[in-house]
Amino acid sequence: MKQILFSFILGLLLLNKPSQEAVAATAKTPNIVIIFCDDLGYGDLACFGHPTIATPHLDQMANEGMKLTQFYSAAPVCTPSRAALLTGRLPMRNGMCSNKRRVLFPNSNGGIPKNEVTIAEQLKRAGYATACIGKWHLGHHAQFLPTNNGFDYYFGIPYSNDMDRVNDSPKGRGAFNDPQVEFWNVPLMQNEEIIERPADQTTITKRYTEKAVEFIKSNQDAPYFLYLPHSMPHVPLFRSEAFANKSLRGLYGDVIEEIDWSVGQILETIRRSPAADNTLVFFTSDNGPWLIFNEQGGSAGLLRDGKGSTWEGGMREPTLAWWPGTIAPGSVSRQLASTMDIFATASEMAQVELPKDRILDSYDLTPVLQGGPSQRKAVFYYRGYRLMAVRHGDWKMHLMTQDAYVQPQPVKHDTPLLFNLHEDPSEKWDVSKEHPNVVKQLTEVVQEHLKTAKHAESQLEK
Repeated sequence: MKQILFSFILGLLLLNKPSQEAVAATAKTPNIVIIFCDDLGYGDLACFGHPTIATPHLDQMANEGMKLTQFYSAAPVCTPSRAALLTGRLPMRNGMCSNKRRVLFPNSNGGIPKNEVTIAEQLKRAGYATACIGKWHLGHHAQFLPTNNGFDYYFGIPYSNDMDRVNDSPKGRGAFNDPQVEFWNVPLMQNEEIIERPADQTTITKRYTEKAVEFIKSNQDAPYFLYLPHSMPHVPLFRSEAFANKSLRGLYGDVIEEIDWSVGQILETIRRSPAADNTLVFFTSDNGPWLIFNEQGGSAGLLRDGKGSTWEGGMREPTLAWWPGTIAPGSVSRQLASTMDIFATASEMAQVELPKDRILDSYDLTPVLQGGPSQRKAVFYYRGYRLMAVRHGDWKMHLMTQDAYVQPQPVKHDTPLLFNLHEDPSEKWDVSKEHPNVVKQLTEVVQEHLKTAKHAESQLEK
């Protein structure tokens, strides 16, 4: 009888035995947090040079961790850049881009394809608890929501905060000059249910932060992945009462300073947790600042143009990485890196095999975080399905150029424009005539890339 009982209990234990990947993750792998801003400019943080926006918590994060000064998003607008981050693939490979519609809208029928693998799905294989708290913008129909793409929990808005604008709101820019919550009928969701409409955007950064802290505290015994894509500082700009009229930079500065507070809350929660020295945090943005909104848009610093363009200001992001005991305090990396690289980095840290049935555009950043070289040799700048430019080493070559929003069609350059980004980060001086061999070398890099650049069906045009 004892033998039968022992066999029964052993069977139950084996039936519920976690996978080897999950055991390894629990024992060795770090928690991973991605804080992802919306339309934050390269020059919008004090630690990246802004003279009047106070970001003490982000400055401390930089002092305790690493600044990455050559870090890129994969696209200059929301939907494609977010798809690239989560899948480690250029948007043209997963169809989350278009030459006709730049992002998904409330009337869009498409979304992130079912066969794409997200970071959350990778980490779930290793026993991670996963949460997405913030703006999603990868499809608002049920099959596209976070909870059907690897996340255990979702709290946030399904698309941009300027969508679902009501008909009787002020016309043109008037609604943005004095934004009111009621001007945009944006839904706030928890998992797959709408819990508030319109979302009270005056408290949304605060509530994202509270939910993030709650998630961290409730997952102390298992590895966790927290993806926190803030709605801000995308216009319309909102901040809570505690941050109203506090910044020397006005409303935009108020919004950034509340995001800075949010980062401080999250890092302090991690510092107080048992896994304080086993948590990797990235802070970056989906694309550059929306300059056409003037004082309500941010600053790309010395970089050219902003959101919507493939000039540096549209895709180079202010980026910080924090991991006490692993990343050297106060370190600076000038190595090429991309949001897409977080996919391979997280997979490597969780000891989860990368998908072999698709082309990935992701490289493990572990050597970079430890002060070493990057495996990434090139950055490809796409606008929709058009390859606009390439960076290789110090050099950036533009095949086509198009300003963010005031130039309706791209200009194709028979002789590509060439810039040395270390000497000329503002892309002012075309040196293609002085360096024909570099143009030839980068042309070969482009030709090699295009051999594998198979375009997937656009999800944005459905």
